[in-house]
Amino acid sequence: MIIVPVKEGESIDRALKRYKRIVKELRARQQFTKPSVIKRAQLMKAIYVQKLREAEENM
Repeated sequence: MIIVPVKEGESIDRALKRYKRIVKELRARQQFTKPSVIKRAQLMKAIYVQKLREAEENM
């Protein structure tokens, strides 16, 4: 079980975001992913986000 201490004056949302980042990193470390696969996924995500922004501008 992962325990994320909440600092004084820190919001719960920020602590939850930190928790999710830790869980995501732990899952990624369970198996090796080739650098070319990582780059391709980042490229596909960038293309997707760009299309969303263009569609938003055109509306």
